[in-house]
Amino acid sequence: MARTSRIQGLRDLPVEARRKAAAEAAALDPARIAAFDPTRGLDESAADHMIENVVGILGVPLGVATNFVVNGAEMLVPMATEEASVVAAASNAAKIARVHGGFTTSSTAPVMQAQVQIVGVNDPEAGRVRLLEARDELIELANAQDEKLVEFGGGVRDVAVRLVHSRVGTYVVAHLQVDVRDAMGANAVNTMAEAVAARAGEIAGGRPLLRILTNKADLRLSRARAVFDADTLGGPAVVDDIVHAAALAEADPYRAATHNKGIMNGISAVVLATGNDTRAVEAGAHSHAVSDSGRYTSLSRFEKDADGNVVGTLELPMPVGLVGGATRVHPVAQAAVALLGVRTAAQLAEIITAVGLAQNFAAVRALATEGIQRGHMSLHARNIATTVGATAAEVPAVVARLVADRKVRADHAEKILAELRGKSRS
Repeated sequence: MARTSRIQGLRDLPVEARRKAAAEAAALDPARIAAFDPTRGLDESAADHMIENVVGILGVPLGVATNFVVNGAEMLVPMATEEASVVAAASNAAKIARVHGGFTTSSTAPVMQAQVQIVGVNDPEAGRVRLLEARDELIELANAQDEKLVEFGGGVRDVAVRLVHSRVGTYVVAHLQVDVRDAMGANAVNTMAEAVAARAGEIAGGRPLLRILTNKADLRLSRARAVFDADTLGGPAVVDDIVHAAALAEADPYRAATHNKGIMNGISAVVLATGNDTRAVEAGAHSHAVSDSGRYTSLSRFEKDADGNVVGTLELPMPVGLVGGATRVHPVAQAAVALLGVRTAAQLAEIITAVGLAQNFAAVRALATEGIQRGHMSLHARNIATTVGATAAEVPAVVARLVADRKVRADHAEKILAELRGKSRS
């Protein structure tokens, strides 16, 4: 069976049947994603080896976003999130993007950087140059720390040196630029930085202090692009309003913060589902949102093309891996990677970026048309109905009333539920 991301009626199936449908659509044996069953996922024994002082396991809902086509390939995307409407919104945006072929992605080499801070250099300008003169020596010393990475085609690609002026002096800061291949790379670059620090300090004429990676991963970028059909959106007026809404995020940091949070709704959900470091990705994204002028702005851009459609683009750092960390330890992360069918970290990074663009487009479209609350609250109403004790049979009626009354609140849900039960008894 060929892979497809189109699964009709997925939301109407019971959870176990959804797992089976997702496996079939991804051309997988259902056993490959059996860990999605909460009784077969992460157990306490495995958790106890992942972090310290384990006392339990916190569950997060894992959904599957449908309709994605990335570089011509059908993709079912696992997303771990507690926020209602995220998975549905991404799926809907991907469906609109399918009209013009889905998402096109690209990325740079997987280069991460480690910094070595050197303090107390009397002649910092000359110290910077001395380190650059010793480039080959430092690269050789760093690469000796991870011969396996070098064997697989990775390793240090270059050394850059910056002068950073602070309130207490000028620091010479050496950057090791390391191709980490299919790893996120934190452990590799940190080990290299530790190894070269003493020698770098000698060469610069100062004392090495910090030696650690930077999460401003601006040499490891992923990009996604998609065309969203004007007719499907509702015509030229909707297109113009979407462009206007996105332009506010470019110009205003107050709007940009929420705009970019919407991007991260999609990105962080896939990063978490695949066992990658959500904090590292989020730090890199938000630091990348600061322009050269020092102003915080939107990560994405939405424009109108010559045919009147919306063209969306997104570029940001995406330091994710398939080697090491929870991706290799957590059974649910392994199952999520299997569902995606990715083979390289670059592939994973590009798919995650495409999801971020889809999520962002869905939010901007909602804001520019019906408002964000209509779709979001209809899903949030399900949570409220469950919270007040509605059974599976009662939830649809409670949700319908909450949305119709425009009062998606627990107290109103309790009132509706009492009325429903009163009628059923009479």
